[in-house]
Amino acid sequence: MDKILSHFKSSDPLIFEILKNVNLDNWIGGEVLPDKYFVALCRGIVGQQLSKKAAAAIYKKFLTLFNSNKSNINPENILKFSDQSLRDVGLSWAKVSYIKDLAQKVQNCEVFLNDLHKLSEEDVTKELTLIKGIGTWTSEMFLMFTLKRPNIFSFKDLGLKNGIEKVYGIKNPTASQISEIIKKWEPYKTFGSIALWQSLEK
Repeated sequence: MDKILSHFKSSDPLIFEILKNVNLDNWIGGEVLPDKYFVALCRGIVGQQLSKKAAAAIYKKFLTLFNSNKSNINPENILKFSDQSLRDVGLSWAKVSYIKDLAQKVQNCEVFLNDLHKLSEEDVTKELTLIKGIGTWTSEMFLMFTLKRPNIFSFKDLGLKNGIEKVYGIKNPTASQISEIIKKWEPYKTFGSIALWQSLEK
């Protein structure tokens, strides 16, 4: 982590000042093994277009379907539940269909999750977006927090845009302005993103 802090100290002092007070292990954590990728994608779908707090609350209810044991979350068990059962724990009808489609495609070997860690960022996104309801944002969150890729930034994340506004004092930043800022972060854009999210907690 010293290498990352040193990079931001010289390239972007505003981000450095935030990151030096952040326990990055709480954000990134250790390696996620391939057998946990399915669970991570389910959680990613649950969290789409929700605040962190709301996503956590619904995911907790979702877990109750599996006796609060994440190891029970697998395609076979997902497909045993009726759509209404999934809806009853707080998922929208759209998200019910997304999670069912994920389970079906994994079970039918239409997508291959276990090999995702071997692929480039672009190829991971191509594979994941074969699944209904998984777009660029969900793929980018998966790349950041599951595959632990260090150089990811999501232009589709509203929180990151709000963080840019707050940290840099730029009202309604354009894609061009954001690109100019995050160019300085390479090859650690993921950690710059973490700093922006963290800035919104204060």
